[in-house]
Amino acid sequence: MYNSNHSIASNLLLTVVVSLFAGFIIGYPGWTLAFALLGWALFQIKQFNRLQQWLMDSSNSDVPETSGHWGELFDELSRDQKRQLGRSQSLRAVIHRFQQSSAALSDAIVIIDNHNNLEWWNRAADRLLGLKASTDRGRSVMNLLRDPRFVRYYRKQNYDDPLQLPSPLSNEVILEYRLTRFGVGDRILVARDITRLKQLEQTRQDFVANASHELRTPLTVIRGYLETFLDQDLPRPLQRGMNQMANQSRRMENLVSDLLLLSRLEASPHISDELPIPIQSIICRIRDDAIALGKDKNQTIELDLDPNNTLLGQEAEIYSAFSNLVFNAVRYTPAGGRIQIRWWADKKGTHFSVADNGPGIDSIHLPRLSERFYRIDESRSSDTGGTGLGLAIVKHVMLRHNGRLSIKSEIGQGSTFSCHFPKELLSSGSQRQPDDPDEQEPKDQAAPSSIR
Repeated sequence: MYNSNHSIASNLLLTVVVSLFAGFIIGYPGWTLAFALLGWALFQIKQFNRLQQWLMDSSNSDVPETSGHWGELFDELSRDQKRQLGRSQSLRAVIHRFQQSSAALSDAIVIIDNHNNLEWWNRAADRLLGLKASTDRGRSVMNLLRDPRFVRYYRKQNYDDPLQLPSPLSNEVILEYRLTRFGVGDRILVARDITRLKQLEQTRQDFVANASHELRTPLTVIRGYLETFLDQDLPRPLQRGMNQMANQSRRMENLVSDLLLLSRLEASPHISDELPIPIQSIICRIRDDAIALGKDKNQTIELDLDPNNTLLGQEAEIYSAFSNLVFNAVRYTPAGGRIQIRWWADKKGTHFSVADNGPGIDSIHLPRLSERFYRIDESRSSDTGGTGLGLAIVKHVMLRHNGRLSIKSEIGQGSTFSCHFPKELLSSGSQRQPDDPDEQEPKDQAAPSSIR
């Protein structure tokens, strides 16, 4: 490493010593020292001007020829310049490689600065989003993607879930938007073409809906004949077989009904209109049905209802979701167990929970409980007559009401299923501000121990 202070000081000291020695020899030490220092200063100024000229002339790569400490300084700066040039070339190569690889992607990638303006995008963004480098660079993303749903998604600052919207260029192309934060307020927008996936999903939904609808008629006929036969005086073996056939046909009818309901819920991501729901009377009716369902179990079903607040939404869907949760708790809570049904509101919205002190659910099952036909225990679910679609229906009802389903459970500690609705769906009444949904729920309980 070059030490300029040490080199200049040594050179100056040497100049002073030599000039004084020569001055004493000739008899004029003062004048000799003065002229020597003046010459030394003029030499330093000349070398400094050469250095400044060389640094400012970017086209001149030749290092000025000189000796001494200035020569060492020029050599050190030249080596540092070459190192910086190598780093710059390496960085440009990396950027060029990134641009080439991103240009080959089929997904649109857009970099947005902290002022919501477009900085850079790949070729797929031109094709999927209609961006043009000549006019759109530096413009606000919300001026180019003007769909109100995208603007709300962009502004809400919560990008955990993707957003699906038609492409700005064609309503027949469906895009999935994902936003990711990086740096200080910057974002990366990734838009993926999921048209084919949506078509396959729609085909599946249509098939399930059509097949379920077609199964309804033959099942109704089968059940009608079975009920007619069961009214007759039949031999005991035949009576037992007929009873089993009647039970299984009822189970199939329940499955078909749930499939049709689930298909209808999946057909539209949002409810068509929001109407006031008599939520307290619905929950009381569900409790009465739950008592009738578990009459042989001697269970305790408690109610804790906020009488001042109700909900906006679709009554039939809310009834289906709440009843699924309550009936699950009745089915899978052992005899003599306790079930608590709660409805309350706070500053975050309105909440419905069903807690039991049943056997609980292993944590490895919780992420998949709302999947259709997912079973924790096949034999147990078959004995209770469940269809495996109850929680899938609850999840889609909550999605249509912009809410969410939360599940808490521990083995041996019971379970709690909770439905959380946004405050926009709160119909009327004062809110109990201090409440928190997560704190209000019993800590030792979470949703029902299995799926309907």
